[in-house]
Amino acid sequence: MIQVDARGLLCPEPVVCTQRAVKDGTKELTVLVDAEAARENVTRFAVSRGYDVGVRQEGADYVLTLTKK
Repeated sequence: MIQVDARGLLCPEPVVCTQRAVKDGTKELTVLVDAEAARENVTRFAVSRGYDVGVRQEGADYVLTLTKK
């Protein structure tokens, strides 16, 4: 599974990194972010591209699991 580590990046970089990862049709990936705004923006982007998004918090980080519908 592909993992995108976007912790420490300011918006819109987490979305841009996620966009690059799904560009080739990846069916499942994990995105790590450390800000609520990044979590919301990556989630919004992923849903708009047809992914289901699971979110869990690990300390100060969010782990988003994107799965293509």
